[in-house]
Amino acid sequence: MNHSFQLQVQAIIATSFRQRHFSFSSRNTASRVSFSSFCCGRNLEMEEVKVASDFMVGDPALLEKKIDAIRLGGPQKLQVIADFDATLTKFVVNGNRGQTSHGLLQQGNPEYDAKRQQLYEYYHPLEFSPTIGLEEKTKLMEEWWGKTHALLVEGGLTYESIRQSVANANIAFREGVSELFEFLEERDIPVLIFSAGLADTIEEVLRQKLHRSFKNVRIVSNRMVFDDNGSLVSFKGKLIHSLNKNEHALDMAAPVHERFGDMDGPTDDNASLKKRTNVLLLGDHLGDLGMSDGLNYETRISMGFLNHNIENSLSCYREAFDVVFMNDAAMWGVIKLVSRMCSSGA
Repeated sequence: MNHSFQLQVQAIIATSFRQRHFSFSSRNTASRVSFSSFCCGRNLEMEEVKVASDFMVGDPALLEKKIDAIRLGGPQKLQVIADFDATLTKFVVNGNRGQTSHGLLQQGNPEYDAKRQQLYEYYHPLEFSPTIGLEEKTKLMEEWWGKTHALLVEGGLTYESIRQSVANANIAFREGVSELFEFLEERDIPVLIFSAGLADTIEEVLRQKLHRSFKNVRIVSNRMVFDDNGSLVSFKGKLIHSLNKNEHALDMAAPVHERFGDMDGPTDDNASLKKRTNVLLLGDHLGDLGMSDGLNYETRISMGFLNHNIENSLSCYREAFDVVFMNDAAMWGVIKLVSRMCSSGA
């Protein structure tokens, strides 16, 4: 009975679907399943994908219970909280490690680019050191981010440099991200993108890679202030680093469409977001689970994207997340899960 139920959940989540103008191929053609479905009022073409090769469900019965609870609450009580780098974006792009919203930035000043790289080489190993306590590590991250931001200002970063950096960057969204945002937008479900990176860079990546805005998407990240000449002069609000991004920074959230010049239509204010007490959380680090810490949620489904060191990390991720996706998996399984949360049937 339990084994049969787990296979059912695997089939629900592992099935990859796409719209007609998108193509997707599995890494492995063995042990495939295929079925078609009508999902949330949309005909979606189903494709074969290897079962349980790119994902894992720690507790299928608990996941099913959470899906039912969120479905009963309705779309009006649901919000999505997502990390950006290596969660919405791919871990590997064109055969190489994909760049992050911080890492892609080139100031047009080689001296300052080199200084920021030196900071990365010093602090990045400390960020993941198992021998440094959380309190000390938090201070180190504040130090790292503060120095990096100071170099961006001192080195004369311009918004034009951001545009050019994104155009030249090795960064790409996972397949299905645009469809996920559109699916949620049609149902007035807000998406909060939490990132320790740079909000202005993330917005430019969205603009150049997805080629459209989404009125339901808000960004909680480090936001820049530019003068009339387009030169960076300061940063706005609280510094957000890898260890402190959570709903306490919600006052920094800004709708993406404001930056696209598209102001039509309503948006959720921060008070109404806090009333959305069912959460779908997407992240690639165990620390991303803290993104919902400031929200008094009723039900949370967490989905982890385990991108590297899978053999050593899978056990921890399986215990921490409700669903774990591996091997740079696309977003089709996430969309399928959300469609079940939105469905009116059992």
